[in-house]
Amino acid sequence: MSKLEDLLARKGALLADGATGTNLFEMGLVSGDAPELWNTDEQEKIKALHQSFVDAGSDIILTNTFGCNRHRLKLHNAQDRVKELNVAGVKLAQEVAATVERDVLIGGSIGPTGELFQPLGALGYEDGVAAFREQIEGLVEAGADILWVETMSAVEEMKAAAEAAQGFDLPLVITASFDTAGKTMMGLPPKGLGDLQSQFACTPVAIGSNCGVGASDLLAAIMEITEAYPDAIVVAKGNCGIPQIRGDEVVYTGTPELMAQYTHMALDAGARIIGGCCGTSPLHLAAMRNALDTHVTGKRPTLEEVISEIGPLVSPPNKEADAARSEADAGSSGRRRGRRRA
Repeated sequence: MSKLEDLLARKGALLADGATGTNLFEMGLVSGDAPELWNTDEQEKIKALHQSFVDAGSDIILTNTFGCNRHRLKLHNAQDRVKELNVAGVKLAQEVAATVERDVLIGGSIGPTGELFQPLGALGYEDGVAAFREQIEGLVEAGADILWVETMSAVEEMKAAAEAAQGFDLPLVITASFDTAGKTMMGLPPKGLGDLQSQFACTPVAIGSNCGVGASDLLAAIMEITEAYPDAIVVAKGNCGIPQIRGDEVVYTGTPELMAQYTHMALDAGARIIGGCCGTSPLHLAAMRNALDTHVTGKRPTLEEVISEIGPLVSPPNKEADAARSEADAGSSGRRRGRRRA
């Protein structure tokens, strides 16, 4: 049993951490700069962020390595520093985790390459696997507890990350961002992520959703996953309310009270690892910790209750388009069967 599975067995549900990017902006990160470079250039600030999450009660903190693959780093002429920056990211998180007596696990954050896979783009599948493996080697060497693949959209990219994780003795977590009419940008519905589990070269210990367009949309996504796969360990790591553009900045509307209610509803919806993504501060996390610790199991929420308690869906599913697509697929299948009979 991995450290993650052991801690889940002992505690029942776990609190992950909050936002990395939006909190680093508060510390002086400039839009367009690579947060990962702060693993060597601003180490005290990265440790301070981790410490704030640990102090708020997080059981899992994610390394500052979301864009730490060769394709993202080449935008900053740092493609030759993949191992260095990933190792540094894990070590900083470990230093903070060691300051408390309780167990705090280190999730090695692995984000998308930023490239489109063939045939839509130029990146070949094997090149994608190699890029993820290069990053994973650094995370594993430094001692991460979990390989945490997040904010995914494309099936091919998830498969490449899972193949890269194969052979390493660490639990794999995969979360996707269902931010386009209830699906990922590349058209994968939440249930589809569960369906993919058997197709991954390395089977994830946990699946779920992160980021996206709002806490209500994320709850809707994980409810679809837990309904189809009630035995799965599901992650809910939603943005802090709804992002709004105010002048030249993005402001997230979620209050600590709203994120606490989100935590209660996520637990009742079947999530077992809950955290916050963009906009989630240590103050929000502290309220979420209290909600998790005081939670009394209730009935599974309905989508209507989620909307009433948390707010409207920002990007609701396009049911008419989905129905039309299903009808077209059925007609195409019928025509194919007709041709075979002929």
